Amino acid sequence: MSAPKRNALGRGLAALIPGAPAPGAAAIVSHRTSDGTRDGTRDGTRTIAIEEIHPSPGQPRTRFDDARLAELAASIKTQGIIQPVIVRTRSPAEGGGYELIAGERRWRAAQRAGLHELPAVVRDVAPTQAFEMALVENLQREDLNPLEEAAGYQRLVEEFGYTQEQLSERVGKERSTVANALRLLRLPESVRILLAEGRLSMGHAPALLGLEAAAAMEKLARKIVAGELSVRRVEELVRRSRSDAHPPAPSTPAARRPSTSARDLAMRLTRALGTRVEVVEVGQERGQIAIHYHSLDQLDALLERLMHS
Repeated sequence: MSAPKRNALGRGLAALIPGAPAPGAAAIVSHRTSDGTRDGTRDGTRTIAIEEIHPSPGQPRTRFDDARLAELAASIKTQGIIQPVIVRTRSPAEGGGYELIAGERRWRAAQRAGLHELPAVVRDVAPTQAFEMALVENLQREDLNPLEEAAGYQRLVEEFGYTQEQLSERVGKERSTVANALRLLRLPESVRILLAEGRLSMGHAPALLGLEAAAAMEKLARKIVAGELSVRRVEELVRRSRSDAHPPAPSTPAARRPSTSARDLAMRLTRALGTRVEVVEVGQERGQIAIHYHSLDQLDALLERLMHS
């Protein structure tokens, strides 16, 4: 029995980003450094002015639930921030300061709570690695909706040259899961918006992708929202639509067995012309004669005989 595949999502952020503190770490004692930040006395965590931290332009997560942010802000007012955010240092060309790798939700909630500083782990990484860390961190927390997840995968494929197999290994998901997520990006923009808003379920998406035209997907998506159609009903409508668009080719009628007179005539013509001849009866007094030839020279000879006979 083979060993089970190691699941990257089960290892925790600290395993993916060495030195990152584990969830639930104790509050950080720190002292002020010469650059205005404060270094933690235990694990190198710094306390950074909140205005020096900037969201990543490549953040895979695009939607933040306002009610949940308010709840987190209330908790931060009471308990403070226990788990540091993770940042990278921005170059002067990028405007300086720090760019978030992980913890944008905490950063947003901290601003609502009126905090002026945040504990942060600073990582010296390239933008490519920073984006991968952000994507994996969000996947670990299951913070991304399926479309955000698919967009993150797509960016890793297009901008950084990842294959689906490499994505599967890095995020600890089956390759089929990654492939199915990427298929969601084939949906028209209007349908993706309905999906992101929760007005369409993830079960409806594969059924809609069974249609070929974007207009057909949009039309059926509107029917789903208006009529609250089940996934099974949508699958049925898609099958019916595909059948109407591609009707089966009409079957060829079974060939009639040639009569004795037709077989006799075919034999006589075969002997006279020196090539195979078929007599096909269509009705009582109608039919067709098929003369077979194997080269253009033979065809010319047959035409010569028929035209001068």
